[in-house]
Amino acid sequence: MTETKRAVFLDRDGTINVEKEYLYRIHDCRLIPNAAEAVRLLNDAGFLVVVVTNQSGIGRGYYDELQLEALHRHMEQELTRAGARIDAWYFCPHHPDHGTGDYRRECACRKPLPGMLLQAAADLSIDLAASFMIGDKMADVEAGRAAGCRSLLVRTGYGSSEEQFLPPDVAVFDDLWAAGQAIVSGDGTRAGND
Repeated sequence: MTETKRAVFLDRDGTINVEKEYLYRIHDCRLIPNAAEAVRLLNDAGFLVVVVTNQSGIGRGYYDELQLEALHRHMEQELTRAGARIDAWYFCPHHPDHGTGDYRRECACRKPLPGMLLQAAADLSIDLAASFMIGDKMADVEAGRAAGCRSLLVRTGYGSSEEQFLPPDVAVFDDLWAAGQAIVSGDGTRAGND
């Protein structure tokens, strides 16, 4: 029987990198301070780190999958410089209303649905009940909960404005570094800096 692993699922925009709508140009990508160090902390603690990101800009025709992959390779290089590693990248290119061609459809992968997390769990033998989802939007929180993970919200990106909509049992942290520290210390259920 395959041994299951613990993972931390990360939203991308507003969680790892500074929020920029429909980001695909490498020169527009800026990591949030201490985000790379947070990823390294989670790596060192034995968690798989998996990015799950809605990318409807593909479906809308703003950029294509090759441009997205180039951006992710750039981000990996930046993270590697800090000794950090992303174990897998999953993205949803669809949008039910604004997508074009095959990208315009209802799907199971667009957050708040848990499809990307469920696919990663199947691909990588992840124990979802022992895993975490960190993001800056309610859609991230809901996707994590639907997959059976513990969801955390960060105040970077859209997090400060989304915080008011959270259920009371969802912990909130200033950024990915604070959330990562809480997870590694075993205290990933309590909000930081309240």
